[in-house]
Amino acid sequence: MIDLFAGCGGLTQGFTATGLFRPVAAVELDVHAAATYAQNFGDHVHVGDIADWVQASLPKAEVVVGGPPCQGFSALGRRNPADPRNAMWRHYVETLRRVQPALFVLENVPQFLRSSEFAQFDAETQRGGLLDRYALEPFVLNSANYGVPQSRRRAVVIGRLRELDALGQPPETSTATLSDAFPEWLHRRVTDTDLPKSTVEFRGRQIPGVFEIRDLHITRRPTDISKARFRAIPPGGNRNNLPDHLLTPCWRKHKSGSGDVMGRLVWSKPSVTIRTEFFKPEKGRYLHPDEDRPITHAEAAFIQGFPQEGFRWCGNKSSIARQIGNAVPPPLASAIASHLAQRLG
Repeated sequence: MIDLFAGCGGLTQGFTATGLFRPVAAVELDVHAAATYAQNFGDHVHVGDIADWVQASLPKAEVVVGGPPCQGFSALGRRNPADPRNAMWRHYVETLRRVQPALFVLENVPQFLRSSEFAQFDAETQRGGLLDRYALEPFVLNSANYGVPQSRRRAVVIGRLRELDALGQPPETSTATLSDAFPEWLHRRVTDTDLPKSTVEFRGRQIPGVFEIRDLHITRRPTDISKARFRAIPPGGNRNNLPDHLLTPCWRKHKSGSGDVMGRLVWSKPSVTIRTEFFKPEKGRYLHPDEDRPITHAEAAFIQGFPQEGFRWCGNKSSIARQIGNAVPPPLASAIASHLAQRLG
């Protein structure tokens, strides 16, 4: 398999966990994420622009996977159809044209399926297009139906050579709640706020790391007013439960809007979508169900479905948070991988 826009390797982790796939190449622009990928899957990752990598000699692979940047399509904030990152799928197309895999997987936000970029991508699979050997099967999948303790809806486009039978949607596997996410050894009280002081050399640079998952069980240094707000949020509550003196001026004026801001997670339900700033409760429902603090990096990684032991991380606190929030949940990737393997024999 080849992993494009690999990040820290959520897709690769899921595919390799099945024991059916071996990564031979990956591409990632962010050096910290690439270092994490290399620590876990081997130093075959190109660190840099995919536009440069795709012009080189490419390895052969039965499967190509990847999630081009989705910021221009995201429902969060203001969508920008002109965002240059939206066109990253064109490099994905060029990779497919050159590698000619039997199957491929393109992952993105659900809005991608309604974009002009997806329409253009689909057009390349029609007669005379660059990918006319392939047929597409687009789905919107929720990770919560694939053993991930998190509600996370994603567009998953499966491409197959036309001579192969249609695959259909990957069968759902299991459901999970937040109570299934954390290992017993993960203590609830957290006082550490910084990663251990260590570095590793990667491509001639000193990168923070290498860290085990236990090293990521770190919290923030909240202000006194933040601490008071955390204490005032009841189980399952949010900013609407705060007394007036703890409200910001904006919250006083706007009583409607997101019910997840300053919200507590609930043990008996899946988590909300883990994003890149999960450590900021003012960004969403990221307060621990019981403790008066936001979830830690380790807890976010477990909610994403990363292994409880053995996965190694590189980067600073904010970089690792981005890696976790941007990753495809590995259990979802494993379900997709097992589904594809049936067509590869």
